[in-house]
Amino acid sequence: MSSCNENCSSCGVDCPSRRAPQSFLENLAEGCRVGKVIGVVSGKGGVGKSLVTSLLATAFSKTSHAAILDADITGPSIPKMFGIEERATGTDKGLIPVKSRGGVDMMSINLLLEDPGSPVIWRGPVLAGVVKQFWGEVLWNDVDYMFVDMPPGTGDVPLTVFQSLPVDGLIIVTSPQDLVSMIVSKAVNMANMMNIPILGLVENMSYIQCPDCGKKLYPFGKSHVEETAAEFSLPVLAKLPMDPAIAGACDAGLVETLDTSCLDAAVKAIMLSTRADSKAK
Repeated sequence: MSSCNENCSSCGVDCPSRRAPQSFLENLAEGCRVGKVIGVVSGKGGVGKSLVTSLLATAFSKTSHAAILDADITGPSIPKMFGIEERATGTDKGLIPVKSRGGVDMMSINLLLEDPGSPVIWRGPVLAGVVKQFWGEVLWNDVDYMFVDMPPGTGDVPLTVFQSLPVDGLIIVTSPQDLVSMIVSKAVNMANMMNIPILGLVENMSYIQCPDCGKKLYPFGKSHVEETAAEFSLPVLAKLPMDPAIAGACDAGLVETLDTSCLDAAVKAIMLSTRADSKAK
């Protein structure tokens, strides 16, 4: 058409020259393979995304090749939880992920810094660029399940992950406080806008179990996760307790020694997940 401005996204005319929507998916390094990609997200920080990410990767590493891409560039905690202090290395083909004692491959900004305590003071586009590099310039060798530990919120990095990586599904991590509905709604709405399936909710710090009588105590009050899940027609996949043993194992770099059976429903949901638009990896 003579009046065409070549912006098909804003045009309703079904003409022969109409262009397909542009894909922003990044390619993996040559010869690499990643099966399913699962994002672990939340609308706010401090709810336990890294714990859930680590436990899921640990669970899958028992029967499959699991990996973690730590996309929380400014607040990385994955290497610490696995007790990894070595730095990542590389070849002329790309970076080599560091392997945990249990066989989980991972890449995190703290595996590249000389001092893991150094702050990462970068603007959003630079952070997003690092996430793309962690996907496309790391030698992910025959990974069956990759878990992406996302930063909180709905900013540049989550958007980059959703657009650049073929994410098959999301696990939303939340906590029992009253603001849970608002937190979850932000993550749900962003996922829906990006056409990425939400597999379900995991509530962390759900309760404390008395070591003497076994009674469950609720330090944050009554949980609202069931009501929130019903509001968005999502399943509650797990409720994790506040347990000093869990915190101690993570601090000691022994997250792989923890029992992962509490996430069995999440594991099943991930195994059955299929990306809504069936984008090939």
